[in-house]
Amino acid sequence: MTQSTPITIIKPSKGWSALNLRDLWNYRELLYFLIWRDIKVLYKQTVIGAAWAILQPLLTMVVFTIFFGKIAKIPSEGIPYPIFSYSGLLIWTYFSSGVSNSGNSLIGSANLITKVYFPRLIIPLSSSLSGVVNYSIAFLILIFMMLYYGFLPNYSIILLPLIVFLAFISATGLGLWLSALNVKYRDVRYVIPFFIQLLLFTTPVIYPVTILPERFRWILSLNPIFGIIDAHRACILGYKPIDWFSFNISTAMTLFIFITGLYFFRRTERFFADVI
Repeated sequence: MTQSTPITIIKPSKGWSALNLRDLWNYRELLYFLIWRDIKVLYKQTVIGAAWAILQPLLTMVVFTIFFGKIAKIPSEGIPYPIFSYSGLLIWTYFSSGVSNSGNSLIGSANLITKVYFPRLIIPLSSSLSGVVNYSIAFLILIFMMLYYGFLPNYSIILLPLIVFLAFISATGLGLWLSALNVKYRDVRYVIPFFIQLLLFTTPVIYPVTILPERFRWILSLNPIFGIIDAHRACILGYKPIDWFSFNISTAMTLFIFITGLYFFRRTERFFADVI
């Protein structure tokens, strides 16, 4: 008596289908593989390898310190401008690279999408998660800077994993929207770097939140990464309390963008293999 072979039927979803996040767990090994692939591709055939993860925010910090700290005299909440800007650039670099990489991830994986079935959500997720490695490497420089300038974190440092997770959620949420749109409208890949550049100037990376009038801060807090970057700087350096008002607004916007991005992605993914 022969044993029957299980048959899996793959059907396109209809309408506003369920998220089926359980599929992510079933394909977790593929997620790990794609994350590792993105990391290896990033440093393949490079001379200094993982040091690029440090050089990007470090050199940007040097340029910002010269032009905005020394020449423009932008205030830095009473702390040295180099560590002020670097602590913001650290999480900003992770966020911006996550948005860019996940936004272009489906186009970059066109051959994989058209040849084999797997949850398409894995592709933008792996692109965002791979940036955590760069963040961790670049964080070592911030530790040395804190020792040099004499900064010690306080009890709020326990919130750092939550803040980094929210940055990941924020980058992934925007990436889900952009990657799904990018499949159908190839103009999006040109819009992404311009969008990130504009977003930089509405985010407290090179300037402190206190430079803005209080009555306008809640508007800029609608930027999902606005309150996250300010909280990231505050919880690590411990020189001021976290601005919970801006942080809560940015968290709410982050969750809204992520949840709607998930549903929009699931709503449109059935067309990916045909259009891409």
